[in-house]
Amino acid sequence: MCGIAGYRGLARGDGEAVVRRMTGTLTHRGPDHQGTWADPVSGIWLGHARLSILDLSSLGHQPMQSGNGRYVITYNGEIYNFRALKISLEELGHSFRSNSDTEVILTSISQWGLVEAVRRFNGMFAFSLWDRAERTLHLVRDRLGEKPLYYGLAKQTFLFASELKALVAHPDFTPIVDRQSLALYLRFGTVPSPSSIYKGISKLPPGTILSIPDGAKRLPAPYPYWSLSTAVSEGLEKPFSGSTEEATDELERVLKDSVRVRMESDVPLGAFLSGGIDSSTVVALMAAQSPKPIQTFTIGFDVPGYDESGHAQAVAAHLRTDHTEVRLRPEEAIAVIPRLPVLYDEPFADSSQIPTFLVSQLARKKVVVSLSGDGGDELFGGYNHHLIGPSIWNKISWLPLSVRRAAAWSLRVPSPGKWDLLESISAPFLERYGTRGTFGDKFSKIAEVLSMSNSDALYKRLVSNWDQPNEVLVEGMEPDYSVPLPLRTGAISGFTERMMYWDTVTYLPNDILVKLDRASMGVGLESRVPFLDHHVVEFSWRLPLSMKLRVGQSKWILRQVLRRHVPQSLFERPKMGFGIPIGEWLRGELRGWAESLLDPVKMRHEGYFQPEPIQERWKEHLEGKRNWQNQIWVILMFQAWLRKNRDDGLSL
Repeated sequence: MCGIAGYRGLARGDGEAVVRRMTGTLTHRGPDHQGTWADPVSGIWLGHARLSILDLSSLGHQPMQSGNGRYVITYNGEIYNFRALKISLEELGHSFRSNSDTEVILTSISQWGLVEAVRRFNGMFAFSLWDRAERTLHLVRDRLGEKPLYYGLAKQTFLFASELKALVAHPDFTPIVDRQSLALYLRFGTVPSPSSIYKGISKLPPGTILSIPDGAKRLPAPYPYWSLSTAVSEGLEKPFSGSTEEATDELERVLKDSVRVRMESDVPLGAFLSGGIDSSTVVALMAAQSPKPIQTFTIGFDVPGYDESGHAQAVAAHLRTDHTEVRLRPEEAIAVIPRLPVLYDEPFADSSQIPTFLVSQLARKKVVVSLSGDGGDELFGGYNHHLIGPSIWNKISWLPLSVRRAAAWSLRVPSPGKWDLLESISAPFLERYGTRGTFGDKFSKIAEVLSMSNSDALYKRLVSNWDQPNEVLVEGMEPDYSVPLPLRTGAISGFTERMMYWDTVTYLPNDILVKLDRASMGVGLESRVPFLDHHVVEFSWRLPLSMKLRVGQSKWILRQVLRRHVPQSLFERPKMGFGIPIGEWLRGELRGWAESLLDPVKMRHEGYFQPEPIQERWKEHLEGKRNWQNQIWVILMFQAWLRKNRDDGLSL
């Protein structure tokens, strides 16, 4: 795992010093070695910061040139099937001087061409490839978006890097906040791909290649080599036809293979373990294939409703792992907050970023690679809204929209007795939001749901923080942001399947994988995600929904796999999530920090937000009238990011 950076353009002054400065901002991603490669005549400058995982010798250093001299690569990631590819290439007459997967990538491209080679790769990756013969620069990103890659034009210079801070280090780049991206951030708590927080800078979409030929006057569009849309279409057209037992066998097989190849490492390896279904399945399949105990890691909080460490300990004991647990005091978690703007590099407001960083920090003390259970919820229907959303919609959709909107209006009027108006639909919705909100929160959310015109609008509301971002912005409007459904099936007919698809193409790469990558790489730890092996993803979409959600239970078939390794009593419990009591902390230990960032005079001067609606919600949150923790945290994370960058001298 590494950090990459580079540019194409005429150097002003010392071009190599510029690429070294860009790469130097990524040393947390690659603390073991930094390298550069340049072709000043062609205007190509490549940089690499290395975290050594495979072939720890200097033969694995990058940027690396292919054996035939045609290609030069700077690469971040792991190709898990590189040994099998290497054998195939050796049978075709190729020889290798290193044991690195980087050399296998270059030789594969030399043998099969870029697109065909990438389709053969099983891994997580983001890389830049300079083709010296065709004088074309290629950027490539993995299928699901595990590894980040930003790019864009600054004046006449084309820039790319693993993180935005490397682009900011280039003298041609002037960072300007994109107001439309800010509106999307307010809604989703993260800036969704392909946008970034900066004007003119994009994220390369997962599963695509961007090829820039010599003399290109403008940037071409990225083109796909794999897409979830195609995987979904093919899965729905050719569903798994075997029995439940056969489906469980096949799921266990593909998951076991995925875990096995991700255990390939020349450095110490372990796993995050929360005690939930996903992480427990990963650890169980690791233990089944390892001759020695797996190292597992969890953190605990002495806060009721947020601590899963006891469950993790029970699973670890059953699987006989070498388990490390640390119980954290609130002040230790709060101490991470000042580091978040640097770690996440653009505004990011999933508060579970804090425990994710802390468990990564814990694991890095003993291992360099850690497997994670992320992705299971998206593929197997594990989020509460996968169960509750359809239940709500089925109960209200028969009513005319005018009637539902009138009922919504009545719920917003605090009159005793009116709360019983829609008692029959309230229970599943209240369950969706648990017990952490106030009474007013829950019925206000019911009122919002009643106003939705269709099920897709309901999903958007369920995943939104600020539902009306334009009311908070000083200028700029929220752009239309929609994800097309697979075309070969016309559309995914079921509401639950649509939500699972949207979660996988939006929430997973824009939130979950960003959180995991920045938290782990912030401490020089490589994180691997077995559920996101494309063979697992493709098989999951062949399974009928009835094998994922059954009798009100999520991830049903995944539970059947786990039951073969862990007693059901150790993992059957309500979903908790990897959270922290951020709402309580904002009323307590974090209040002073928050009020400094929410100062209305400063906010008005900064020119991004209207302070009045924010102050209104802040006041209601402090008084306990409403729980606005998500909306407030979104604002705070932007404000903290903005002020940190201004303190560093950026004119944002």
